[in-house]
Amino acid sequence: MKLRIKIESKQIYGLSIALLLILIALPMFVSKASDNRKTKFRYLTNEAYGYGEKLEYNVGYKFITAGTGYFHIQSKPIYRNGREAYDIRFQVQSMPSLDWLYRVRDQYRTVLDVSGIFPWEFEQRVREGNYRRDFRAVFEQAINQVKVKEKTYNVPDYTHDIVSAFFYVRTLDLTNMPKDSVFYLQNFWDDTTYSLGVKILGKETIKVDAGTFKCIVIEPMVTEGGLFQSEGNIIVWVSDDERKIPVKVASKIPIGYVEAKLSRYSGLRGPLKAKQ
Repeated sequence: MKLRIKIESKQIYGLSIALLLILIALPMFVSKASDNRKTKFRYLTNEAYGYGEKLEYNVGYKFITAGTGYFHIQSKPIYRNGREAYDIRFQVQSMPSLDWLYRVRDQYRTVLDVSGIFPWEFEQRVREGNYRRDFRAVFEQAINQVKVKEKTYNVPDYTHDIVSAFFYVRTLDLTNMPKDSVFYLQNFWDDTTYSLGVKILGKETIKVDAGTFKCIVIEPMVTEGGLFQSEGNIIVWVSDDERKIPVKVASKIPIGYVEAKLSRYSGLRGPLKAKQ
């Protein structure tokens, strides 16, 4: 089943959607699938993030804060298949004062290989109004397969989930990607590997609660039948430095834009040079 995004005014204008878009709105490269079991995995240099990083956001419409969310890399490593991994959590929730209107309590988790920046496990727990969804996928990266319950799916090398894709992209040199270039990402969702084109719009300096930042501006090219669908444009601002922190995301709705803005950050791997 393809995931569709439909934002209605009664639903606080898609609290979890605004932050979730951060995860998928950036480019990544995926190599062709291999028929052989891998005995060695890739190594990628990562100067963007490390253990203990936490990014916090306010989500709302115009001057109304309707919810909050965060990304958090747990402070200690865990291990899968004998390899060190990050335990990364993503959560978004509606403000308690607005729960009577539309209650949101969404949680995501990815277990991300530290050296290769690819996922071993993905979990999702969605609670939005009366809607419920629980999903878990195990990535068998050595044989290019993903297991969901009793089913097994073949996937390309180093296929991502929607959370790990975001952290993989943060290791890329986004700063030197030319304006108007288009890249593609692929990640596994539900029972299918999806592709999404992403366009680099340029650079801009913006102000949010966490400060003023020089940013790279990115637009996912949302099309009919893709992984995510929307009634309008989705724009993402990421810090123009080694950290590549998502500073803001704006998603078009019929009466304007719903926005997720960086409010606080801690545990960074290094200095945030894009902050002015």
